[in-house]
Amino acid sequence: MNATEANGRMLDEFADALWLEDGLSRNTLISYRADLMRLAEWLDQQKRANGLLNEVARVDLLAFLSDRITRGMKASTASRELACIKRFYRYLLRQEKIAADPALNIDSPKVSRHLPVSLAEAEVEALLAAPDIRQPLGLRDRAMLEILYAAGLRVSELISLTVSQVRQDMGVVRILGKGSKERLIPLGDEALHWFNLYLQEARPALLAGKHSSVLFVTARGDAMTRQAFWYLIKRHAQQAGIMKQLSPHTLRHAFATHLLNHGADLRVVQLLLGHSDISTTQIYTHVARERLRQLHARHHPRGRL
Repeated sequence: MNATEANGRMLDEFADALWLEDGLSRNTLISYRADLMRLAEWLDQQKRANGLLNEVARVDLLAFLSDRITRGMKASTASRELACIKRFYRYLLRQEKIAADPALNIDSPKVSRHLPVSLAEAEVEALLAAPDIRQPLGLRDRAMLEILYAAGLRVSELISLTVSQVRQDMGVVRILGKGSKERLIPLGDEALHWFNLYLQEARPALLAGKHSSVLFVTARGDAMTRQAFWYLIKRHAQQAGIMKQLSPHTLRHAFATHLLNHGADLRVVQLLLGHSDISTTQIYTHVARERLRQLHARHHPRGRL
């Protein structure tokens, strides 16, 4: 068995273990595998460790990370890749495939925490109103944006929604998020209104007799991709005159920030977002504080420095 085959088998076994232990999503497993394949390819190119992941030494990992950073890799990306590498070698050690963990005590690079780009409430209103609701696709887009903002969903969670996940009688949407963790998120009257309009008027027209369990479908009656949804958000943002650099999670960021601005408890926001660690949610307290600082500077007679 050559190095490529041996590495591939190890990565298959690692991915299976991650899925069984943590129920990680397919996208996360693909990302982990890509990070480790990058290391394997680098080992082969540099003629290190016989190209084998289970023969790596600490000095190899340090050289790999140094090379990646020299080539312009961001500290946040380096930190994420190192976390993946550390988990892989902990797994190999537990499986007794290596005698010592080469990634032990390798420190992650310092990552500056950038505040996520959010939208003001007026900007959200403009974005939600941008789709042409006279058309089935526009009505679909309006319903998608309303539910995305009302529930703070990840884009992957939104596009994979099925009709049965929205409980109109309870006014909630049931989400199976990262790590197969389920959460129930309330939907406001506005989101439920547009959901019902879409379900009764636009969805049957888009399906044109086809059957699908997926809630939001394309003009061909198929499930929507992340890329397609990202395109339509950018298009509607342009129509709404929003000039900020948006991300697929912009409405998720707005959901969290606006909840905190209106007095929501941080733990509640954590539960609604599906964050396993509250430190991930705490970034939004900085966004909320920055918004308050700007309001103070703009409106208080002695607010300007």
